[in-house]
Amino acid sequence: MPRRDASSSKGPDRRRKDYHLPMTEIHTALSDVALDVPDALASVSGPDCGGIAIFVGTVRSSAAVPGKESKSVVRLDYEAHPTLAPERLDDIARRAAERWDVRRITAIHRTGACDLGEPTVVVSCGAPHRGDALEACRWLIDELKATVPIWKREVYSDGSSWVGAEGK
Repeated sequence: MPRRDASSSKGPDRRRKDYHLPMTEIHTALSDVALDVPDALASVSGPDCGGIAIFVGTVRSSAAVPGKESKSVVRLDYEAHPTLAPERLDDIARRAAERWDVRRITAIHRTGACDLGEPTVVVSCGAPHRGDALEACRWLIDELKATVPIWKREVYSDGSSWVGAEGK
């Protein structure tokens, strides 16, 4: 869940959704502040969850854009569609809850500038058994990357490139 500095002038994140399906508590959000990984883990923990799976994506120094492999990334900039990204993130979390026996799901993606090593996405799932937690978590991150309109720009010391803009 996003960590918010007490001195932050920004109000609550309006792109955040929390709700319960009959058996699943779901939390999804886009966040323009640093992600709190321990909080995301705690949000899916409980006495009814014998298996917890978590995926944390971070900013790496190696470039992903073809032709830029020799460049070192100094940060990533993320942009998200203001209405479609939260809707699709919420939709895939609900679909995971329908497919697997998971009791809690948290899926949060960063927007804005992210420094090297900083978490940019956290997906966590709590389930009675490890198989459902692991499968739901893997499917969620794969669907998020494939379907949620979030765009990533690699920033180098001498310029930048949008990932995926090369026509892949």
